[in-house]
Amino acid sequence: MKINKIVVLGQWEKARQAIAKCKNIDEVKIIRDKAEALRAYARQAKESLEVQNNVCEIKLRAERRIGEFSRELPKNEGARTDLTSPHDGEGLKLGILKDAGITHHERYETIANIPEEDFENHIQETKGRCEELTTVGLIKAIKGKAHVAYSSGDNEWYTPEQYIESALVVMGNIDIDPASSKIANAKIKAQKYYTLNNDGLSKKWVGKVWLNPPYAQPAIDNFCDKLLKEIECGNCTEAIVLVNNATETKWFQKIGGKSGHG
Repeated sequence: MKINKIVVLGQWEKARQAIAKCKNIDEVKIIRDKAEALRAYARQAKESLEVQNNVCEIKLRAERRIGEFSRELPKNEGARTDLTSPHDGEGLKLGILKDAGITHHERYETIANIPEEDFENHIQETKGRCEELTTVGLIKAIKGKAHVAYSSGDNEWYTPEQYIESALVVMGNIDIDPASSKIANAKIKAQKYYTLNNDGLSKKWVGKVWLNPPYAQPAIDNFCDKLLKEIECGNCTEAIVLVNNATETKWFQKIGGKSGHG
């Protein structure tokens, strides 16, 4: 049985409205899964590319909304980086996602972090070129433009030990780690550290600072701006910042311009 194109377009508009009205991650996950099932059926039934892409657009918009919900979920302090730990140690956020049946939240958060204009342009341009619209294609296209600007927002990850060792060789010790956790500081061994719970952005950073900031926006901007202020007022005497080589971003250019002056 063929899928009527007019019906698909009507359902597309209803689905778009429904996605915008979703109040939690479970509601939008249902829409996403229904759209994926319909997309798979459309391919199997050899429906036109136009019909398949209209269905996939519903799926993409639902995945973007899932990502928006996901990045706002609360985390336990102990969940800084261990995304592969057992359920009882993975933090509140991952527990909620697991209960909702979501196992690839990083992918959805990557989509959510794409500026709306770029997201809409990709959909329209892909359709205009009569190419297949897919989640993977969207992420690859956007990452090809700016690899960090559209980071997944995955803010919780351990610093590799060799980087910590190098930082200690250069600075001798670490006085402040303003974006950390109890687990992370077991290896960093900063004299003082701040977490999501006590908000390092609201504290003074006095002495030698190790900064491995959250990579999602606007957090990474906020932490880099805070570091520059602490340097300028004389609180921070030395600093090492661990970030990606995102030379095209404003935050990188700001802290890069201070290199050697901290």
